[in-house]
Amino acid sequence: MKTKILGITSLIFILIITLSGCTKKEENNDKFKIVTSFYPVYIMTANITKSANNIELSNMADVNTGCLHNYTLQPTDLKKIEKADIFIENGLGIESFNDKLLNSFKNLIIVNSSKNINALVEEDGEINGHTWTSLDNYISQIDVIKEELKQNNPENSEIYEKNTKEYKEKLSNLKEKYNQELKDLKGKKAVLLNESFKYLLNDIGMQTIDIHTDHEESTISAENLKSVIDEMKENQIDIIIIDKDDNEKNAQMIQKETGAKIYKLNSCLSGDIDDNSYINSMTDNLEILKQIK
Repeated sequence: MKTKILGITSLIFILIITLSGCTKKEENNDKFKIVTSFYPVYIMTANITKSANNIELSNMADVNTGCLHNYTLQPTDLKKIEKADIFIENGLGIESFNDKLLNSFKNLIIVNSSKNINALVEEDGEINGHTWTSLDNYISQIDVIKEELKQNNPENSEIYEKNTKEYKEKLSNLKEKYNQELKDLKGKKAVLLNESFKYLLNDIGMQTIDIHTDHEESTISAENLKSVIDEMKENQIDIIIIDKDDNEKNAQMIQKETGAKIYKLNSCLSGDIDDNSYINSMTDNLEILKQIK
């Protein structure tokens, strides 16, 4: 009899564990799953969604991937997107794999965060998609993401609205510092060796000589290099701007010929998983730009 009771008890115990596991799985399935394309968009969305109920936020590409110009979707990426309720991208061609996503996941909601931005077009006709280096653009993208999340996950509308308001206040305060502390840079000319900063320099009124470089090797033809050096000498341009992680070889060659100074900015393409990481990086950029005379 005792053996029978123990057997029944064991069976009940197993059933409880099994049912508990099912409940946990169902709870996970009930979460609103948000996937962002890469680091800058993840930080935007993380600020909007913090403390929201029943959501699961993840980033598709590794946070240190950098720009997605030539990115190839990985099997792990597709698994994340397959389970997503909504996919948030930067847009303007940064996510070059979009057609594959649309063909593979026809019911996936894709949010183009840069849809309200007037894109800059390079001389070769290529759209510059590095919108987030402009504080104005960044704020615009946050508003788009917030509205799409409210529409598709109304359960958290109030939280999304509150978080966005608080984040935009911080960004607006930083924007005011840029306006006040960099006003003397308006009209100054610089050689730009990284297209990521075109929107930022436009914001503060600087004029740029843009050198189109390969995103992987930052190569410049000898003819193009000579042309830039001649123009810098003729117009007494003494500012070269690159990304802090760029190869400095070309910048140093130009510096050697012109005596110009190199300034290294942060394109915010990677960094810490911290709500304030973008603001911290853009504050560092402000301090560097203040050094320009």
